[in-house]
Amino acid sequence: MPKNKFQGFVFGIIMSYAMAYGMEVYNIAIKAGVNLTIGGLSNMTNAVFLDALKEAAYMGLFVILFSNLWGNRIGNAIASKHCNPEQDNPYICQLLRQAGTIAVMCPTMSLAASILFNIILAGAPLSQLPAIWIGTIIKNFPMTFFWNMFAAAPFTHWLFGIIFIRNRE
Repeated sequence: MPKNKFQGFVFGIIMSYAMAYGMEVYNIAIKAGVNLTIGGLSNMTNAVFLDALKEAAYMGLFVILFSNLWGNRIGNAIASKHCNPEQDNPYICQLLRQAGTIAVMCPTMSLAASILFNIILAGAPLSQLPAIWIGTIIKNFPMTFFWNMFAAAPFTHWLFGIIFIRNRE
């Protein structure tokens, strides 16, 4: 885990882009209708991963911005109500921080994506934003939760450990 502001910044960048990329793969595959084909998401092509890389390049910036402005703080506050790292298992406290951050960031990023992709780029009427936003949250929340818990966070901890363990030697 980060021990200073620089390490926290590096950790945040890795986590933000790991989350943005995973969510973009998921959303682009759905937008392309891959989930509706026989075999479902198992039929993804390399084009999905390339398109996701392009979108994640700028969506990751939104994740960094929103998580630093309020996502991490509110997520930590939610976890603090249920877990004390000095008394409770630190790993459980870490999972609660992740869950709290997910509870804030999924609606936040779903709103940003709804505005960007549906209102601005697709021309949907602004009056439909609440419905589009709720639908986007419903679609994204399960993937956000499982992607964070089982892919993005473990990957981020692994890569962060490699970067900063090597620098200590």
